[in-house]
Amino acid sequence: MADNAPPSLRVALARHGQSLLRFLTRRVGSQAAPDLAQEALLRVLRHGEHATILEPAALLQSTAANLARDFARRRRAEEKYRDYDQTLDEFASSAPAPDARLEAEELMDRLQAAVESLPSRCRQVFMMRRFENLHQEEIARRLGISRNMVEKHMRLAVRRLQETLD
Repeated sequence: MADNAPPSLRVALARHGQSLLRFLTRRVGSQAAPDLAQEALLRVLRHGEHATILEPAALLQSTAANLARDFARRRRAEEKYRDYDQTLDEFASSAPAPDARLEAEELMDRLQAAVESLPSRCRQVFMMRRFENLHQEEIARRLGISRNMVEKHMRLAVRRLQETLD
């Protein structure tokens, strides 16, 4: 695909490869930086196949910055849900003492009622995430909604369930 890019563009991008990698390493860490650098280079090369790039270094830098920003946003969202999943797992795995069994059953009834009271799509998203262990992208694809809508539905479900626990 990027074979059609002008040789001058390839030379310019090769010249900036190391500084791009250092920039991304500062932004996203050493593990994710090489993949993001490669993606930025590929995107600029693909763009160069269809249009003349006057400032390849600037385009490469802005592409890398956008990729780093998206990566950080995605990582924050995943951490939120990972923390939520861990909290639910801890709650589910702690067996109540015999004298607290009735209280636990009442709480489970309230949680079940809270899940059932969620709007239909929100309940679907929550169930797919929690019980089918699907990732946001897969849920969005299956339901034909955006990843952002999946996140909004999960936030609503979590908020409602936390209100039930309080």
